[in-house]
Amino acid sequence: MKHFLYLSMLLVLLFSSCSGKKSGKSVFSATSSGNAYELLVVIDQQMWERPAGRALNDVLKTDVPGLPQSEASFRVMFTDPSYFDATLKLVRNIVEVKVSDIYTQPKMTYEHDVYAYPQAILTIQAPDEKSFGEYVTRHGQAIIDFFTHAEMNRQMRTLEGNYNNYVYTEVKDMFGCEVWVPGALSSHKAGDHFFWAGTNTATGDQNFVMYSFPYTDPKTFTKEFFLHKRDSVMEINIPGAREGMYMATDTAFTNVKPIAVQGKYALEARGLWRIKNDFMGGPFVSHMRLDTINQRIVVSEVFVYSPDKMKRNLIRQMEASLYTVRLPRAARDTVKIEIENDVIQ
Repeated sequence: MKHFLYLSMLLVLLFSSCSGKKSGKSVFSATSSGNAYELLVVIDQQMWERPAGRALNDVLKTDVPGLPQSEASFRVMFTDPSYFDATLKLVRNIVEVKVSDIYTQPKMTYEHDVYAYPQAILTIQAPDEKSFGEYVTRHGQAIIDFFTHAEMNRQMRTLEGNYNNYVYTEVKDMFGCEVWVPGALSSHKAGDHFFWAGTNTATGDQNFVMYSFPYTDPKTFTKEFFLHKRDSVMEINIPGAREGMYMATDTAFTNVKPIAVQGKYALEARGLWRIKNDFMGGPFVSHMRLDTINQRIVVSEVFVYSPDKMKRNLIRQMEASLYTVRLPRAARDTVKIEIENDVIQ
């Protein structure tokens, strides 16, 4: 019964598909179906209910980090392989599970735009259910990253042809950088080496910030330095409704890690912001990067405020914009998040 419930929910989405864009590698007329961060698992129905299937389900429903409430990484649906027909093959994100003694060891492979565009398909194979469950648990973050990055790359392709020209021009003039953000960010503010753009709505509010400062200390790329700098910049530039109110960082819920943006080092910070002496708050993501041409640090950040809505898609949609930031004299290569071949193996 549960299988058909998932299937019927999915079919409602699928029949909205229509002919459209073609992939550079394949020739077809189908546009992929479903919403961002929805995913279909193709797996034997009995296995889905056993520990191996539960292990995969647990990975895909892992909480998104840096949010104030629990939200799963993906909305997960499943179907037995016998029902995986031409219609279901149009889903934008697919995990195919293949467990058989013909395989010698667990392994993951991926493809893009096989049946529709845009589409990401991850195949996970294993010789038995025990090794399958252990493998997906061990490589859970790689699985999550694969589909998260696929969705962000789609958002970046959308922004490439429809970005906010005002924000692009202001950032170019102020910082010599380029960025693509959604057109809905219609409110703006400029300060001393600081720029903010936001939707300025009561809920579902999305925001982009950029600021810069001289690079003088190798300890810049640490959590302690970032927190101090962010709080000092936001106190000046993002005040609250009344005197004594301003944006601050919830230091207990901020995590930092090194990442690559367009092949260069960046420090990612992810956590929660709040308005001091008020009850407003929400998630943020920052990228701190070194502009070697000008010997300065450029910080780009997105944050959202949505007290009565889920925040996963709002923050991820904006996070994609961070990967579009080009520092001065950066190469004009295609902007995307690379999927490392040595991660999916």
